[in-house]
This record gives sequence, C-alpha cells and structure tokens, in this order.
Amino acid sequence: MEVQRRHNVHTTGPEGAPTMVLAHGFGCDQSMWRFVAPRFATDYRVVLFDHAGCGASDPSSYDPVRHAALDGYAQDLVELVEHVADGPAVVVGHSVSAMIAVLAAAERPDLFDGLVLVGPSPRYVDADGYRGGFTAEEIDELLQTMDSNYLGWSRTMAPVIAGNPDRPEVGAELTNLFCRTDPAVARRFARATFLADNREDLARVRTPSIVVQSREDVIAPPEVGRYVHEHLPGSELAVIDAVGHCPNLSHPEELVRAMDDWLRSR
Repeated sequence: MEVQRRHNVHTTGPEGAPTMVLAHGFGCDQSMWRFVAPRFATDYRVVLFDHAGCGASDPSSYDPVRHAALDGYAQDLVELVEHVADGPAVVVGHSVSAMIAVLAAAERPDLFDGLVLVGPSPRYVDADGYRGGFTAEEIDELLQTMDSNYLGWSRTMAPVIAGNPDRPEVGAELTNLFCRTDPAVARRFARATFLADNREDLARVRTPSIVVQSREDVIAPPEVGRYVHEHLPGSELAVIDAVGHCPNLSHPEELVRAMDDWLRSR
C-alpha cells in the first residue's frame, strides 16, 4: 500500500490476469495512457502510476538525490512491479520511461515478461557514429532555457514535441501537463533524461522487447529507434504511421495495434 500511495497507483482489469504496467514520459502523468489502457484491460491487469515528482504522486516520494539520475526511477519501477504484479509483468515505457524500463529489466529480469518501448532514446546528444538528434550545444541551450524560464520553455517546446500542428489540442494538453510539473523537479528530470547515455545498457537486457517508433519524431528520430532495436538483443521494431513523440495521445490506434500484434504473436 505504501508503494501504491507514493505513486498514485490505479489498477483496472481482472484479478489473476497478467500484469501490464504503463509508465509515462518526462513532465507527464498517467493520464497520457487514457486512450491506450482501456484497450488492454480485458486481457491484462493494467497498472497506471505517476513517477516521483509527477502528477499526483506523493510529494514525499521525490528525492533530489535518488532522482537525479534515471537509476533512481528504475529502482522505483522495480519496487512498483514487485508490489503490484503476481508474476513477471509487461512494462510499457514511453519516452524516458523506455530507458527507465531498460535499466530496471537489466537489474531484475525476473520481474519483467516483456518490454514495449515507445519512442525510446538511449542518448539524446549526437556522438561519433551515433545520431541522437541534438548537438551538445542544443541540449545545453535547452537546459539553460528551462532554468531561466521553465513555463516559457514548456509553452514553446511542448507543441514541438507533440508534433501534429494541425491538431493543436495535442500540443495544448502536453503544455498543460508540463506547466503543472514543479519546475525544480522538471529541471532535474530533464538533466537526468537529456544528459543520460544508456547505450551500453541495451546489451544487458534479455527480456523480449519491441521498439515502437513514430515515422516522424523530432525528439527520438527514426535512426534512434533503429539503433535501439539493433542493440537490444532479440528485439522487434515497429514503425507506426504516427507523427510526433506522443503517439499514446496523437495516434493511439496505431500504437495499440502495434502493441496488440506483438503481444499476441509471442
């Protein structure tokens, strides 16, 4: 019950069914899954939660030291799965939560039956032989802007991240979520996210996995999705007909179809 209170856990679906845990991305909360979760609540016990410092999580659950790196969030995920699942769970991680799930599965493979990685990026900064989508200077500028004017950054960047300019309501929802996040927490989470390099961690994972990649994504470009697939042992890659970094909001039907096809094929 302590873990459930800390992370504002909500569960739907039949008791005794396999567990599916849905993990949201940076600056968001579990509402990001409202178009996806009901589609799996017949066959799975679906678990929604808020990361520490996000959504309606208990404020006391956030530790500036523990959560200064993705490892802290991965440990939270391990503890959550231990408490909510009767057996190994399918974990669906969006954006930074994809790498959080990778770290957790590498440490505790016994807890994970499958990983669905939606828009993953093991490193956002370009490096020799690797395109993450951003130069080091661009990431520095992004973080500096967040430090000086987080709300302004949110209003500018959220629509870019969401994509789909012809559907402004998608960007508006992401903006509202970002603006509701404590700026101090968001800035630390951003550093943990955008400065991380988890490329070597991919090889540590033995859990069956699928990488779900939007055909257009300015945050995690298609080259990054292919990189994750090629370096994640035994993974599959599904490029969906979606634009933007949040297909769980903008193209839920495409995301659900990719997830369902993979889950049923296992």
